[in-house]
Amino acid sequence: MASASGLQRRRNAGAFNSSQENNVSTTPDRSLSENGVRIAVDPNDILDDEDKKQPVLTLMEEVLLLGLKDKQGYLSFWNDNISYTLRGCILMELAFRGRIAMTKDSNRRKCPLSDRIIEVLDDKVTGEVLLDEALKLMKNSEPMSVGNWIDLMSGETWNVMKIGYQLKQVRERLAKGLVDKGILRTEKRNFLLFDMATHPVSDSSTKEEIVNRVIKTLTHSNHSSTSITSETPFGSLRTISMVCAAYAANVLENALLQLNHELREKAYTKVDELLSEYSTHPFSKKVKADIPEGKELQVEVVFAVLNVFTKMDSIL
Repeated sequence: MASASGLQRRRNAGAFNSSQENNVSTTPDRSLSENGVRIAVDPNDILDDEDKKQPVLTLMEEVLLLGLKDKQGYLSFWNDNISYTLRGCILMELAFRGRIAMTKDSNRRKCPLSDRIIEVLDDKVTGEVLLDEALKLMKNSEPMSVGNWIDLMSGETWNVMKIGYQLKQVRERLAKGLVDKGILRTEKRNFLLFDMATHPVSDSSTKEEIVNRVIKTLTHSNHSSTSITSETPFGSLRTISMVCAAYAANVLENALLQLNHELREKAYTKVDELLSEYSTHPFSKKVKADIPEGKELQVEVVFAVLNVFTKMDSIL
């Protein structure tokens, strides 16, 4: 199927640009006391209360973990959907963290959900390099739609002036972030004529928790079946978004292997229903109950991303 720019939604990762320009923090230097003496600072002190409630793992990391082979430490070589999906997860994560939202314009409802324009609400750093890199791109760019941003960050453009919007080597950078968080480890494997870095799972309990959350969401009648605490912003909606993203990325099957054939088919039927229900606007009453007051425009970005996922080749 074709995107708004006329390109098919096929995803490819490029080489990582090691420039540190995108990682420059705009947060004031809080490591100096009033008399100018440098003091030790806990980076967490920079975060506000809302940031401190965020889960340890981002949506992108959870989807990547579901796709990784536990012992081998790499993704299926035939999966060309996950890269594109991960860019969508970046937008959803920024929306959940209150950094971006749909532009408040009553005329936006005349446009398809994925064609509505995003604006930056807060450009404060999140502490997650990929999120901060994407946020800086959006802050310094002209306003664009959800669909356009996912395309551009995936490198799907014929416009040479916008090639710089591509986020490169997202999967590898996410894997290295999970190594830093102690969930993966790095090994080298020989594949015929070359060596490749792989990232086997070292903390299996973290992945098991994600798998259990997926299964509960898809086998219980109540959408809010999740082990995320109620203190986590958008707890059940985050899980539903992650499950739908895993489906679009062709990694959901890895979480359902322990189910028998009948339960697996029911799970796929359920995720189809969730993706259909949570990718439309205006929102249903059931969905609206999970949206904190005043956060509707943030959540609209999430639903727009899910709407883009419904148009991907993997789920047509």
